[in-house]
Amino acid sequence: MKNILVIGSFGQIGSELTPELRKRYGSSHVVAADLCPKPDSPLADGPVEKLDITDAEALAGLVKKYSIDTIINLAAILSAVGEKKPMLAWNIGVNGMLNCLEVARELGCAVFTPSSIAAFGPDTPADDTPQDTIQRPCTMYGVTKVTGELMSDYYFKKYGVDTRSVRYPGIISNVTLPGGGTTDYAVEIYYDAVKKGSYTSPLGAGTFLDMMYMPDAIDACINLMEADPSKLKHRNSFNISAMSIDPEMLAAEIRKHLPGFVLNYDIEPVKQGIANSWPNSMNDSCAREEWGWKPNWNLQDMTADMLKVVGEKFAKGLI
Repeated sequence: MKNILVIGSFGQIGSELTPELRKRYGSSHVVAADLCPKPDSPLADGPVEKLDITDAEALAGLVKKYSIDTIINLAAILSAVGEKKPMLAWNIGVNGMLNCLEVARELGCAVFTPSSIAAFGPDTPADDTPQDTIQRPCTMYGVTKVTGELMSDYYFKKYGVDTRSVRYPGIISNVTLPGGGTTDYAVEIYYDAVKKGSYTSPLGAGTFLDMMYMPDAIDACINLMEADPSKLKHRNSFNISAMSIDPEMLAAEIRKHLPGFVLNYDIEPVKQGIANSWPNSMNDSCAREEWGWKPNWNLQDMTADMLKVVGEKFAKGLI
């Protein structure tokens, strides 16, 4: 990677991935693109462009303008919001993805578009979910992710486009709040623990889902894109995970730091139904074997860091 275009730079992943890419490759070599860029953002230390991913001509124009060789496409409508706006989820997740692949084919770019645990469904083995298994998701978000995986493989096999992807689990971050995903509770619980001393979970006790701390999510993207392509038997898309947890496990860990923390429940049927259709834990042995994937953060270390950072924000009146 020499010149990188990050689409969706101001979202949960992009707001942390973009600065890390700039540290490694230089600010002028990483273009932050988003539908609604923020001029006063820290990302203003490098090139920032407004981009609607459904506008193929505008996308191609940016690739040419900055001599882009790698497109990282983070644009998506997440699971819970996607159920309210399924056509928007399809338009961004599939039509936008197709624009990326076509521009990459025409202009010689590599493409990274993350998939998700949402690409699986209720018929998928829930525990130790294999790399290659049945994928019959029951959300529009999941449908777009499976479609994206298949399209990416097609463009690699038919046109030689260097497409790569990971199936992200729920991602926990202390920088940018998530926007409408089923696993958002795993971020919200830390903020409410600091601000209120309690949290009301929309998912029930015993709802296990794969989770990952943002630094590991960033490393996964960069390490995969830097991996030797001759070693990749799978491309679209690799299972990756760091921890399988439920709300009770998060609460227990938080209480080690905030003993009075109280966890309540008010189950949201839509989110609970989505979560029940996803794996409890994924087998990520292929990612470990083919490009050396290994998470660095566990539940204990992540919780300590989350509470520290969120606590500092609260003390400064930033949240």
